[in-house]
Amino acid sequence: MLADASSFQAEAASLEQLLAQRPDLWRGRGRDDSAPNGVSTGFAALDRVLPWHGWPAGSLTEILTAHQGAALALMLPMLAALSHRPRWLLLVDPPLVPFAPALAANDLDLARLVVVQAGDETAWAMEQALRSGACAAVLGWQCQQGCRSHWSAGRLRRLQLAADAGDALAILLREPAAAARPSPAAFRLQVESVGGDLAVTLLKQRGGRPGARIRIGAGSHPIPVATRPASYPAFCPAFREPRRS
Repeated sequence: MLADASSFQAEAASLEQLLAQRPDLWRGRGRDDSAPNGVSTGFAALDRVLPWHGWPAGSLTEILTAHQGAALALMLPMLAALSHRPRWLLLVDPPLVPFAPALAANDLDLARLVVVQAGDETAWAMEQALRSGACAAVLGWQCQQGCRSHWSAGRLRRLQLAADAGDALAILLREPAAAARPSPAAFRLQVESVGGDLAVTLLKQRGGRPGARIRIGAGSHPIPVATRPASYPAFCPAFREPRRS
């Protein structure tokens, strides 16, 4: 009986070690202190309520929003921090043109930023970039009206696996109606602009409880409006409408 007990303890220890190597698995209890930290959001109030203390590394995150400026304001501190590391930041099919002076004014190193237009191949482009290991973060936008592509559960799962393989942040921005459809994303949130602040609702967080709503004051992070360079107008959005001929 003693030998059987020892064997059981050894098997339990092996299982615990295996689970510890898989932070993407939800274990039905609170966050394990040994689990790796994420990438800080740049907002202390938000980091405190997330099981990874930031954006989940090597995982897929979905941001549901009707306000592109609010979404970028939420992501910009993280993007700025990652831009000072060796790997690339990739934006796939942003609906508006990123405005370089505003991004630079918020400490984002433009030399590490790449923007691509993939059209119907957004999912494929994101997956390849994530798997390459060359990108710290890959951001993609849901196809606009008229695009033949759609975000099936299979495509989303492939992004999750690619993010894990490349140890990169995968962030997909979708319309609020996507909340009604299931997703394998480790983290799912909705962000709105309310009175100049950011209102963040946690819809899903693997290893944590959903439902929390956090209000982030604009004064704590003056984005996406940049500090005005002398040669630019007072309002300097980080996204701007495409130039029309």
